[in-house]
Amino acid sequence: MTAGALFGILWMSCQSLVPAIVGRAIDAGLTQHDGGALLTWSLVLLGVGLVQAGAGVARHRLAVFCWLSSAYRTVQVAVRQSNRLGSALPRRLGAGEVVAIGTADISHIGGALDITARGAGSLVAVVTVTVVLLSTSVPLGLVVVLGVPLLMAVVGLLIRPLHRRQQAYREQQGRLTGRAIDLVGGLRVLRGVGGEPVMSARYRAESQRLRGAGLRVASVEALLEATQVLLPGSFLVLVTWLGARFALSGQITLGQLVSFYGYAAFLVAPLRQLTETLDKLTRGHVSSRRVVQMLRARTDLGDLPRPVPLPHDGLLADPASRVVVRPGVVTAIVAAVPADAVAIADRLGRYVATAPGAGATLAGVPLGNCALAAVRERILVTDNEARLFSGPLRADLDPTGVAAQTSALAAALTAASADEIVASLPDGLDTAFGERGRSFSSGERQRLRLARALIEDPKILILVEPTSAIDAHTEARISDRLGSARDGRTTVICSTSPLLLDRADHVFYIEDGAVAAEGTHRQLLHSNFFYARTVLRQ
Repeated sequence: MTAGALFGILWMSCQSLVPAIVGRAIDAGLTQHDGGALLTWSLVLLGVGLVQAGAGVARHRLAVFCWLSSAYRTVQVAVRQSNRLGSALPRRLGAGEVVAIGTADISHIGGALDITARGAGSLVAVVTVTVVLLSTSVPLGLVVVLGVPLLMAVVGLLIRPLHRRQQAYREQQGRLTGRAIDLVGGLRVLRGVGGEPVMSARYRAESQRLRGAGLRVASVEALLEATQVLLPGSFLVLVTWLGARFALSGQITLGQLVSFYGYAAFLVAPLRQLTETLDKLTRGHVSSRRVVQMLRARTDLGDLPRPVPLPHDGLLADPASRVVVRPGVVTAIVAAVPADAVAIADRLGRYVATAPGAGATLAGVPLGNCALAAVRERILVTDNEARLFSGPLRADLDPTGVAAQTSALAAALTAASADEIVASLPDGLDTAFGERGRSFSSGERQRLRLARALIEDPKILILVEPTSAIDAHTEARISDRLGSARDGRTTVICSTSPLLLDRADHVFYIEDGAVAAEGTHRQLLHSNFFYARTVLRQ
């Protein structure tokens, strides 16, 4: 940015010298009929023009570099912050807010950095022209000295309401984007329950409010644009009229008159760029505040100042429900109310905030006392909200590429019964698919999610309803293969599927959020009526 500003100053300074050089050439060469002086000043003009061209190219290149760097580095820091917030992100920021940062805000931030080079050059050019005019004619110089601040003051009166209306527009835009994301994601469900007209009406109403906010912003911007044309134009007329009167009275020469006219015409560009600088800096400031607000968001799952080491192995326990998971076996959790099983999975994976020393434990050590990164590395929770990302399937299932170098990738696909999905794709694992894997059926997405979790091969894997959308034959194959695929690893399955439960080593039955019975699937079928009813109704 500094280099761009310096080249911008050099670029505009060269432009500001052109009218003075032309005036000297007219006075020395034409008025005094001095051919040598005319040639000299023409060569000076050529040299200044070459320097201006080179500085302009360098200024433009650096300005574009700053624009792109700031825009896409903003995307990078926003993505990093999203990763740091993790599961807390939806509780801290709306999806529309995050999307708006990566679409609209980066453009405004980039524009603010881009304009600094031209803005700095324009400011120096105005100062240079003022000095030249004052040294030639004090009255005309004073017109510039007094006129430029007056023009900027008028523009400044419009910046404050523009800033306020842009802020309101930006907030409304984030809300509307979030509404659009919800509509697209839940369109099928809305149609199924007949809620599409209601949601469409709400979206239409919010869209009209956003349009109204946009019109209010546009009205100020239109006034600002008109001011940028009218005031510098009026300034040009005034300076030209005064210069012509001074030339007729002999106070200035013909060459100086040409210079004054050239300066008056030239000042239109830097004055317009200065007002544009205020406008873009205002937009950039509004957008930057939204980004900073996102960066200030903090997760409710933060680490202690001095986290304790996470034990390598041991019993994984949830005191709230009295579930105790033995290492190296497949444990199933069945709940009369499915939300209770989900809540237990969230606590076992440390996806809910707890007081220090409370919550789930591993080998007696509270997970909340350990570093969150260590917990995430050791314990993986996957449910049906886990997303498939657009792009090649291989990169989604095996992002590090490590599993592809061994037999782990093929083994995981077979265990999840996802190998037949890959075989049906035109380019196999290299086939690219769209956002969230919408080209796959819900059952296929479940199998691919399971394969991705098995490829990761965590020490502790917690699966929430991994086969709820899969047909019985495929589910039977997965049930037979899952145990051997996770041999020696701790696996927790939250499900009411009899096929999965029959292959589990130990089953907990949950009522009112706590363990009501435990044993093997077949033992519980014969000993607990409520367990049997919960499972068999599937």
